[in-house]
Amino acid sequence: MKTVLIIGGSKGIGKAISNLLLDTCNIINISRSQPEFTHQNLTHYNCNILTDELPNLEKVDTLIYCPGSINLKPFERLKIEDFKSDYEINFIGAVKAIQKYMPNLKEAENSSILLFSTVASKLGMPFHTSVASVKSAIEGLVKSLAAEYAPKVRVNAIAPTVTDTTLAAKLLRNDRQKEQMIERHPLKKYLSPNEVAAMAEFLISEKSASMSGQIFEMDCGITTFKN
Repeated sequence: MKTVLIIGGSKGIGKAISNLLLDTCNIINISRSQPEFTHQNLTHYNCNILTDELPNLEKVDTLIYCPGSINLKPFERLKIEDFKSDYEINFIGAVKAIQKYMPNLKEAENSSILLFSTVASKLGMPFHTSVASVKSAIEGLVKSLAAEYAPKVRVNAIAPTVTDTTLAAKLLRNDRQKEQMIERHPLKKYLSPNEVAAMAEFLISEKSASMSGQIFEMDCGITTFKN
């Protein structure tokens, strides 16, 4: 059975991925909060990715890094500390996890890494300066690592639009905001965590064995179509 390490698997998209894979994979979750669910295939480590020592693990076939931030402010109101904070949770945490578990991944068969970007890295959007910048760094990391570790370890990323999670709660606070968000997207919808989880399941499977160094946009048409 494949062992999937999920950093941040207790909430949001990470939780949806965990729930989708639990019956078919051994899931190791590393997060600051205890998952609200239990399963015989789930192992949890309470850990702050930025400050704590990461646990030594015997086996890791796949690494999925889910922590992120949505820090939307006018550029003139963003402080250097805002940029540093976003960079640490989105980028430095991912680098720390990858460096820690790369030896495990190199020993595994059909190993892969999955990271997360954002549609704002491709589509210029007001107030997204910090998050778009750090997620653009993630996209560069994906392409560089994919080239460096081919053919042994595949590395890809998903770039979702707004997804109905607690992280995006400020953008979907009421019915009016939800309707406005739906209207902004040409496909007249935004994402559910389960949709993103399904894409994640595909990208870490052997069905995507020919895909590496790619950024997969789940954008409901917003970066591609004219609405």
